Amino acid sequence: MSPTSELHYRSCNLCEAMCGIEVELQGRSIKSIRGDKNDPFSKGHICPKALALKDLYDDPDRLTRPQKKTPEGWKEISWDEAFDEVARRLKQTQKQHGKDAVGVYLGNPNVHNLGALLFGVQFLRVLRTKNRYSATSVDQLPHMFVASQMFGHQLFMPIPDIDRTRFWVIMGGNPVVSNGSIMSSPDVKRRLKDIQKRGGQVIVIDPRRTQTAALADQHHFITPGTDVFLLLAVLHIIFRDDLVRLGHLQDCLKGLDEVRTLAQAYPPSLASEKTGIKEEDIEQLAHTFAKTESAVWYGRMGVSTQSFGAMCQWLINVINIVTGHFDTPGGLMFTSPAFDLIEAKLAGRGRTGRWTTRKRQLPEFGGELPTSALAEEILTEGEGQIKAMITVAGNPILTTPNGTQLERAFETLDFLVCVDFYLNETTRHADIILPPVSPIEREHYDMIFHHLAIRNTAKYSEAPFPRDKDARHDWEILLALQTRMESRDFFSTVRAKLQKRLLTRLGPAGILDIMLRKGPHGSLNPFGKGLNLKQLKKQPQGIDLGPLESRLPKALIHKDKHIDLAPAPLIEDTHRLEQSIKATSETKFRLIGRRHLRSNNSWLHNSERLVKGKERCTALIHPEDGKGLGLQNGDMVKITSRTGSIQLPVELSEDVMCGVVSVPHGWGHHREGTNWKTAEAHAGVSVNDITDELQIDPCCGNAVLNGIDVTLRSLDSSQH
Repeated sequence: MSPTSELHYRSCNLCEAMCGIEVELQGRSIKSIRGDKNDPFSKGHICPKALALKDLYDDPDRLTRPQKKTPEGWKEISWDEAFDEVARRLKQTQKQHGKDAVGVYLGNPNVHNLGALLFGVQFLRVLRTKNRYSATSVDQLPHMFVASQMFGHQLFMPIPDIDRTRFWVIMGGNPVVSNGSIMSSPDVKRRLKDIQKRGGQVIVIDPRRTQTAALADQHHFITPGTDVFLLLAVLHIIFRDDLVRLGHLQDCLKGLDEVRTLAQAYPPSLASEKTGIKEEDIEQLAHTFAKTESAVWYGRMGVSTQSFGAMCQWLINVINIVTGHFDTPGGLMFTSPAFDLIEAKLAGRGRTGRWTTRKRQLPEFGGELPTSALAEEILTEGEGQIKAMITVAGNPILTTPNGTQLERAFETLDFLVCVDFYLNETTRHADIILPPVSPIEREHYDMIFHHLAIRNTAKYSEAPFPRDKDARHDWEILLALQTRMESRDFFSTVRAKLQKRLLTRLGPAGILDIMLRKGPHGSLNPFGKGLNLKQLKKQPQGIDLGPLESRLPKALIHKDKHIDLAPAPLIEDTHRLEQSIKATSETKFRLIGRRHLRSNNSWLHNSERLVKGKERCTALIHPEDGKGLGLQNGDMVKITSRTGSIQLPVELSEDVMCGVVSVPHGWGHHREGTNWKTAEAHAGVSVNDITDELQIDPCCGNAVLNGIDVTLRSLDSSQH
């Protein structure tokens, strides 16, 4: 290391894993990024995405000043001019059309951003609009919905204790690539091998033989969208063969008889017919899981984003509970985060149905409406129609169902403001773009992912250097807009400005310090020994707070301190499941997604080191299906659904089951008017041009992105 260099320690904030990194700095220049071997959680592990923090910072395509669209093109304007115009246009829209005429979409990166999380909540309250949308309803909403129904709070989600388990069942997840999702876990590959070293097993159930499945002891192909039948069959066997072990939870459960009755109607023979998994394999899986001392069943993206996503996540919890693998070491457990969002009451419990969308009457959950309904709520005229939008760190045209329809909808908006540092497929429709600093330039504490980690830790990262005087953090942008929106007359303006001065002085770090002191590891006594921000600053590589611990029944949020095994909305949804048993498909193929280690969200596609190499936006199909269609590797195929078609090259592989086509998400950088050159040079196609906004899980409102019926047609068959 150069004598003029200094080391900066922080967590990578590009995905959920919270990997510790060591950043070599020379002034404001980033020289290198390495894994931090002394981080107590990641112990030196990083994935290629961590290096993209430097790429994002150095990217010449990254916007750093406010941009305004004019007839002559994009024009740089001052921050005050931008804030004033945005507030004026939003106020004007709400005055003319009502509060709900302004819509908001929050993208996934917000949950990796301390300032945006802390200051975004108040900004949303000031807007007072019911038209709030986010990436939640194209992702983890079933987990949150089920947590609220079963345990009393949407953020009280159980986490697999994989460091102590001996039998791990993974459905619809690829944690070796994702490093855990709703299960923050750096270096899953090593942890998986550790399970096997201690005599345990890992079982993967997935329509594709993923990178995780390649390392597992067993892999079972499963027909997309049929996971619910397998889960009910496992419960059927557990009850039938007297494998129920309730342990210390016996006196805090309700609804056990209802679940038993439900499972009786779903035998393994039906599950085998629906899923394609042999009946004897289902029997063995259920028995081994129930009889292993420490075991955990985990389901993720492929399970959540299907027609019965909420039901699947509910049944996964129930299976863990009734076999004694819940709130015990090696099973599903709850974290004890230093900054406890639940205890601090910074997030609601997760109420639902207080209002609905206008066209399909889809209910809100936790104050948000299903993103699948966003386009129609813009396009449908009448009271409550969205006339203006605010997007924060999101690219919904590429990442939500039927992106082409949403694109048409955004073209009709009277006003669009985007908080984003790229001119991408969504922000190109904006009237004003407000670009925040890049992810590595801000202070960081993982408010959300310490809630979802496989071990209790705490880590605060200071900003590596002061921001440029002409740059703004996300929270500063949101606070500036909030102040202007609250300023209606002399007195409200004075109050808003005083509040801004106080919050600016406090900043995210000041709020974090208060919450740490109020948390389970802290103390409000200024002379106490509890955890606080000062201690975290002294240990920038993080503090280990120990393994997950048993917290039930004391930590349950329901007033009766019981786990509801049979929540009414989920029991009622079983009628829809009954009707689906006889349903048949008119198409041969079902669509699923997939994830790559070097890709996370669309905005990482402007990093050359992450997109270089072999073409990754391909249609993965089985060789037998390729033969039937006259397709060879590299041939172009057309995939069609109700909403449209995409054309992309074929990749033949026995790692995907027959009748399934897998296409990755986040691509489609061919639209005109963008300005991120590397992404455009590796454009690919957007799988969400063929996902269907009308297909949702009606129980919770989550989008269906997996198991969609599609047709395939060769565009090159005449060449062979």
